[in-house]
Amino acid sequence: MSASLLLPMSAFALAASISPGPVNLVCLSSGTHYPIAKGLIFVTGATLGFIALFIGVGAGLYSLLTTVPLLEELLRWVGIAFLLYLSIKLAMDDGMLPEQTTPKPPGFMTGALMQWLNPKAWIASASGIGAYTSGNDLTQISMFAALYLPICWLSLASWVYAGAFLKRYIQTPRLLVAINRLLAVLLAVSCLYLLFT
Repeated sequence: MSASLLLPMSAFALAASISPGPVNLVCLSSGTHYPIAKGLIFVTGATLGFIALFIGVGAGLYSLLTTVPLLEELLRWVGIAFLLYLSIKLAMDDGMLPEQTTPKPPGFMTGALMQWLNPKAWIASASGIGAYTSGNDLTQISMFAALYLPICWLSLASWVYAGAFLKRYIQTPRLLVAINRLLAVLLAVSCLYLLFT
């Protein structure tokens, strides 16, 4: 693989990973509600879930989905339903910061599963592989995935830290409820965008 491809691949990975999307919004919300370490567990699951998806798409999974349109349509609807479920949970949050007894934060498996149900992750995988690799060359795909791994993790972690920053300066439940509802609306809007594209 040419070294001249590494910079464009890295730029693509950064743009795809750090741009707002359903997983990023859950990272932000996690940072406002839970200790950073808990948010980083979700980030690790989401990152490894994405890398597994990325390699799977490169190995031909996307071809299977385009060959069986019903499977692709089913995945799309399940993904949108899951993201809408998360947005409803976020909208219903009371804005109270947890003290001693904390409700269960989104964990490793939630992060990993969320990427497989996230249409943005599928699009990023397919378009990145199509643009920067020779189709099914597993060496190139593995190199791209190795670049993606730290970039994706750091990008998602930055959203958790942004949430923790907000938590530090926003202590009133009323303001947190407003932020939660804004995040819920953004998550729902991202579902509508995915529905009509």
